[in-house]
Amino acid sequence: MPKLSKLMRLGVVSILIFALMVGCTTEQSQLNKKTEIVEKPRLEEKDGISSPTNKSEQSYKESLINSNGRTIIERIKVPEGYERVEVPRGSFAEYLRNLPLKPHGTKVKYYNGEEKPNDVYVAVIDMDVGTRDLQQCADAVIRLYSEYLYKNRQYDKIHFNFTNGFRADFKKWMQGYRIKVEGNKTYWIKVAGYDDSYECFRKYLDMVFAYAGTLSLSQEMKRVPLSDLQIGDVFLKGSDPGHCAIVVDVAQNPKTGEKIFLLAQSYMPAQDIHILKNPANEDSNPWYSINFGDILVTPEWQFTKDQVYRFGE
Repeated sequence: MPKLSKLMRLGVVSILIFALMVGCTTEQSQLNKKTEIVEKPRLEEKDGISSPTNKSEQSYKESLINSNGRTIIERIKVPEGYERVEVPRGSFAEYLRNLPLKPHGTKVKYYNGEEKPNDVYVAVIDMDVGTRDLQQCADAVIRLYSEYLYKNRQYDKIHFNFTNGFRADFKKWMQGYRIKVEGNKTYWIKVAGYDDSYECFRKYLDMVFAYAGTLSLSQEMKRVPLSDLQIGDVFLKGSDPGHCAIVVDVAQNPKTGEKIFLLAQSYMPAQDIHILKNPANEDSNPWYSINFGDILVTPEWQFTKDQVYRFGE
């Protein structure tokens, strides 16, 4: 092959250098574009909690969920512009919003140890579910109210009706009486001495869980207007099948008066009580607005605005 002239060799080298420069410039330009796309929002530290410098969904999640919080009031923060409502010291409302939570990221477990497959919750209440398929939806509401009353030694207020109308009083159970069920016939029998221990209390609850449900609960609770919603109120559909979820916290916008609330539930089969997500929001915001319209949509059930109930005194 004939040798290239010096001039031709210089021309080829120049073309190669130009091509390399253009290629690097184009690649660098594309690299810069990719960097801009995947760059995460910068977070600023404020009071030990990361707060967003923009309104990205992930940053919003980090601003509402404090993974180190050990109770509802510590774990779940209120959205900007809202304040938690004041509640009386020692009240059922104060008890609920201070319920202990399992560590952030804990999965809901069924009574048999299996994990709940549906990711419908933001937190799990640190309370045993038992080893039998008993503590379902209505039972979780009964459990929380009973635990509060037992803790405050208000034993005479711990009573619930079975679906057949039989009234099961814990005070009578404490005195050593037990409930005998034979078909539709239900009655007390004396079998033991006085016992007000927590173990005795849990056995009483298991008996109630076995024979009470959403229907009996709706018949002994009083209906209240949605506009008067308070912590401790229950969204309840009393039927077969039925369902219920309890309000465990409430906040309000002082300027607009709008209330928002958190819901907790158990479900079937018996499972850990958990704080529900709101399917209308991102997973980061579990708060529900009282202005939901005619239908309240929760992850596993829908309620109407007139299905709000409250325990009486």
